[in-house]
Amino acid sequence: MQSVGKRRRGATVMAGLACALVVVAGLPADAAPGGPGPSADEVARASAEAREQSRRLGTATALLAEAEAELEGLTARAEKLIEAYNGELVRLAQAEERQRRADEQVRAAGAQVEDSRRAVAALAAESYGGMNPMMGLVADAGGGGADPAYLQRMSIMVHVGGGQAARLGQLRDAREVLVVFQEQAEAAYAERRAAAQRADAAKSAAQRAVAEQVVQTRRLAAERAVLERRADAARSTADRLARERAEALERARIARERAAQERARRAALRRERARTGGGDDFDRPPGPDSPARGDIAADWALTQLGKPYVWAADGPGSYDCSGLTMRAWERVGVRLDHWTGTQWTSGPHVPLDRLRRGDLVFFGRVTRDPGDIHHVGMYIGGGMMVHAPRTGDVVRIAPIRRSDLVGATRPT
Repeated sequence: MQSVGKRRRGATVMAGLACALVVVAGLPADAAPGGPGPSADEVARASAEAREQSRRLGTATALLAEAEAELEGLTARAEKLIEAYNGELVRLAQAEERQRRADEQVRAAGAQVEDSRRAVAALAAESYGGMNPMMGLVADAGGGGADPAYLQRMSIMVHVGGGQAARLGQLRDAREVLVVFQEQAEAAYAERRAAAQRADAAKSAAQRAVAEQVVQTRRLAAERAVLERRADAARSTADRLARERAEALERARIARERAAQERARRAALRRERARTGGGDDFDRPPGPDSPARGDIAADWALTQLGKPYVWAADGPGSYDCSGLTMRAWERVGVRLDHWTGTQWTSGPHVPLDRLRRGDLVFFGRVTRDPGDIHHVGMYIGGGMMVHAPRTGDVVRIAPIRRSDLVGATRPT
């Protein structure tokens, strides 16, 4: 009879929980105290707009990257051309210096020509006086030509004395040196001048290309900045709506959970009062082997739902995990320590597939150190437990299946 009564009470509790969950689950998914929050469609539209703005930003970023790469290449080419221009300027300055020295040589050669001509003229005047073929030759020396008459007169001078021939040779050589120096200086300067002009033209073209690319890059950067602000705004809107929706759904979940737990608490309280005739205690607790003891302990623990977790607290207004289980089993005359380490050894260990209401489920690690088992809850059926989770939370119902579940004990 006790087993039948226990099963009925257990079924009543689970039915009460199921009813509470069904009633609350019937609420719309967006329902939450204080307003439903943004709809799923609103969040989806905001997310789509954020993706579109991000896509546009990505395109603009790619274009800007290409423009910046092009600008970098143009800048490098411009710098190379500018340096080439600078090199031509250096070479032009060197050519101007060479021309200056050549001009000095030309002046010196010209002076030598003049000295040679004066010497020849003086020699001719001294030797012949008056009209003489030498005088015509000297006169021709200033013209820089080499016409047939000049050559004829030069052949005549072959018969002139050795001193006169030497003077004429010096005059001829001086005139040839003068011509060579003039031609070399003019050619070198013209070449460097042309190279400098080409370099200047290339430099100017490169600088114009860089200036145009700078304008293009700045325009793309400005467009990207606008798109970045739009994308940030769109993402912020999407994030805000998603956050508001998540908060609204969380409020709805908490409301459903609290409603279910309140129904479970009231159902457990009604059953306990029915057992005890409305008193706080009962006159005849079940025997040590009665499954009803676990039902009574579990029902009492369910009456504590919603009370805050407080470290080291054991009631009546707040609990920690082992304080709640200690007080629950105290209701049926079983004394437990306020410590998971000894509650773990307070009775036989029970396979998880044979749990009964009221069994204690433990979490942590099984080692030689009992302190490695750090949490305990009370099984209430259907894979669920009632427990005091952590600071900032309250006594609540939760699944027992967790990664750190290590086993269960049935206190005796």
